[in-house]
Amino acid sequence: MPHETSLIAILCMGFVLAFVLGLAAQRLRVSPLVGYLLAGMIAGPYTPGFVADQELAPQLAEIGVILLMFGVGLKFSMRELLEVRAIAFTGALLRIAVATVMGWALGRFLGWSDGAGIVFGIALSIASTVVLLRTLEDRRLTETRIGRISVGWVVVEDLAMVMALVLLPALAGALGGDAVEDGPGVGTALVLTLAKVSAFVAFMLIVGRRIIPWVLERVASTGSRELFTLCVLALAMGVAFGAAALFGVSFALGAFFAGLLLNESEFGHKAANDSLPMRDAFAVLFFVSVGMLFDPMILVERPLEIVATVVIIVLGKSLVAYGILRAFGKTRSTSLVITTSLAQTGEFSFILAGLGVSLDILPSEGQDLILAGALISIMLNPFLFTLLDQYRARQGDEAMADAARQAMDAPIVPDDIRDHTILVGYGRLGSQLAGLLRERGIPLVVIEADVDLVLKARADGLPAVRGNVAKEAVLRDAVPERARMAIFAIPRTLEAGEAITRLKQINPEATVLARAHSDGEVKHLIKHGADGVVLAERELAFSLVEMVMATPPYRTKQLPSTA
Repeated sequence: MPHETSLIAILCMGFVLAFVLGLAAQRLRVSPLVGYLLAGMIAGPYTPGFVADQELAPQLAEIGVILLMFGVGLKFSMRELLEVRAIAFTGALLRIAVATVMGWALGRFLGWSDGAGIVFGIALSIASTVVLLRTLEDRRLTETRIGRISVGWVVVEDLAMVMALVLLPALAGALGGDAVEDGPGVGTALVLTLAKVSAFVAFMLIVGRRIIPWVLERVASTGSRELFTLCVLALAMGVAFGAAALFGVSFALGAFFAGLLLNESEFGHKAANDSLPMRDAFAVLFFVSVGMLFDPMILVERPLEIVATVVIIVLGKSLVAYGILRAFGKTRSTSLVITTSLAQTGEFSFILAGLGVSLDILPSEGQDLILAGALISIMLNPFLFTLLDQYRARQGDEAMADAARQAMDAPIVPDDIRDHTILVGYGRLGSQLAGLLRERGIPLVVIEADVDLVLKARADGLPAVRGNVAKEAVLRDAVPERARMAIFAIPRTLEAGEAITRLKQINPEATVLARAHSDGEVKHLIKHGADGVVLAERELAFSLVEMVMATPPYRTKQLPSTA
């Protein structure tokens, strides 16, 4: 080619392969994450054919981590984060300590030095931020108590890894690696790191709390949607980069605090929606980049070592986390959900392993085992949740079932509700419809993906299910088998069509009404089972014509002749 196209190639091939394999995984009822990881393996250097740029891929993946953590911060408040500080700090630090000991023991069994075993154990001790967030979002747990504990846990782990990355060069000589010449001592490095992190947090709480919402408000006042979206991305990326460059804090932690402070702004919700497509796209590239690092031959060369590594990640760390959560008085169901969501390892592990190898502390074999353990644990995570769901079903314990429903944040629809109307969407149209229907004594159950609108519906006294109606679990929560009617007040035709088909399969007698914005959308919804579709623009045109004809210049033309 006449010019360099590495970036374009990795974006094109990454998205295409991820889409194809992710869709195939979805069709096979497997998590799309598995497809994304396989796409990375195909694009990696260990398989024939296309090989993506090995330097660009991790950087693109880091953008996904930044945007994901920014989005999580937008959904949290400082008060909610502080509420879980005791269990988050205790749980994260204890689990890191125990996992480090287990990793050290395995390292010693393999004949490594103590320093190599310690670095190996620390790298295995942390959870993948990206996998955790995707899991919480898929299971509608992000804004729940479980979500707050899990996110607080990984935030503490991120802070601990920042400390480890700074201290490792200073401790390289003591750990059997290459000592860094003219580097700060251990005590100095520790004090400097704590000072930088404290300075960053103080700066964000004192200065950022005022500047970030103020900037967003001024940009919003311009009325330009593209400038507002650009401002959101600039704040997320800018704060993340500034946190790393000026304070030595990780990109992810900086982006999280930016979102956390922006959450206090009235425009925080809009910022979350505007950044969502970018977050999803670059999160996919994260999984693709992880798959690129994996050499399948290691499964043949070191099967026993890989099994032992996976056991530490999936079983060893999980037992520790479960014990800590139970000690803090959490129910069995809540503890199992949080434990399962943390049963993997990811992005910080790769960074720490790479640094350990560069300092000649960790052997390259250790880095290979960490990559293999991370990939396998990420692929296993969706299956672990499936096993957890089956375990709950087998228990048949009523208290366990109630705790599970609370853990999954599934709103409880009253058992005595019958012949109700399912209202999908509680925005401007949906809320108006709800008011009119309630005046006429029609029982309602709302389904809404937006957490703020869900809270609004519940505040209005309506049972509200949170999530995407296209997902069967979300639709099932609204007990469609007992419903008489469903009204789709959302503008997303594809999601509505998918949900209508599923609803008709569950309850063929239910009447389904929907909205559309074009003749094509009307045909699509009718094809998928809608009994009636309102073309919004056409109905608006009829209403406006009636109003026009009611004005004095035209009203007389409609009066019947008296002659």
